[in-house]
Amino acid sequence: MLVLKKLNHKDFESTQALQLVKCLLEETLKQDDLELANLTQTPSIIVFEAAKVGNSQFLAELICCYPDLIYQFDDDGHSIFDIAVLHRYVDVFNLIYEIDLTGEFVATCEDKVQLNNMLHLAAKLPHPSRISIISGEALQMQLELLWFKEIEKIVQPSFREKKNSNGETPQELFTQDHKELLKSGEQWIKDTANSCMLVATVITTIIFATLFSVPDGNSSDKGIPIHLKETWFQVFAISDAIILSFSSISILMFLSILTSRYTESDFLESLPFKLMVGLSTILVSIVTMMVAFSTIILLAYHDRLNYATMLTTVVAYVPATLYVMLQYPLLGDIFCSTYYSRFLFKPSKPMF
Repeated sequence: MLVLKKLNHKDFESTQALQLVKCLLEETLKQDDLELANLTQTPSIIVFEAAKVGNSQFLAELICCYPDLIYQFDDDGHSIFDIAVLHRYVDVFNLIYEIDLTGEFVATCEDKVQLNNMLHLAAKLPHPSRISIISGEALQMQLELLWFKEIEKIVQPSFREKKNSNGETPQELFTQDHKELLKSGEQWIKDTANSCMLVATVITTIIFATLFSVPDGNSSDKGIPIHLKETWFQVFAISDAIILSFSSISILMFLSILTSRYTESDFLESLPFKLMVGLSTILVSIVTMMVAFSTIILLAYHDRLNYATMLTTVVAYVPATLYVMLQYPLLGDIFCSTYYSRFLFKPSKPMF
């Protein structure tokens, strides 16, 4: 008897919908005059529809009552886990790890029409509505690669090179179906890198020129800055050093992106990591640049500060703040896609 690991969905268990499902299933199971085949035939239609919309909690409840449902297939020869892979529903797919299916069941299934195994299904491009759940073609390509690599781990080694009825291996099918997405991802990441590199270059140029024009100049006798011993000048000098270093790192990262080979594997970690580092360093440079600007104002007008100078300082922060606010969501998306996605598939120890 297959035993499903108890799932921790407190919010779902408290809903009236789940309570209704439980009651209906319990009443169905009480009908002793029905044969087991009839018991599993009715919910099998429901389970495939639930898999297509990604209702993992509903599926978990059904499988608990009808364990044999996982061995049933639709008209195309797909199990609920095949459907989960086709439609990219992580929660449904993770039920595999709640059940002991990664060996003998999943690894040997093929559909009836094209003889596609699960790795072939992972190689197919999903519906646009499913792939667009994450913004940016490069990050979409990264997610597709994560799916393919995850399925590759659980299928039998021979299935990784097995051809379908069209004579295509899973890798060949993946390359063919994702050809346009790869081109779009390349163009998207190039456009992003070009735009950010322009900003980083401007910042580096301005700060490099600032290093040779310190506030109030140098003393005539020794040639050292007049405000050298003042705290605000030290803050200014440190800020300039940070800006120059981080903006230079940004330029190097974006240049590395622009000169990349743009192979499929580059979209998995290399390109997102470089873009994330480039965006992070340029944001640090902009924030630090505003700190340096504020110290210049304080050094130049420390003895005659008024509302005009304070207003000028505040207004100068507006463009930098807008840029940070506009770019921060992209940085957050890249970070989540690159590092949080490592925990997207959560294997767990099955219970027997």
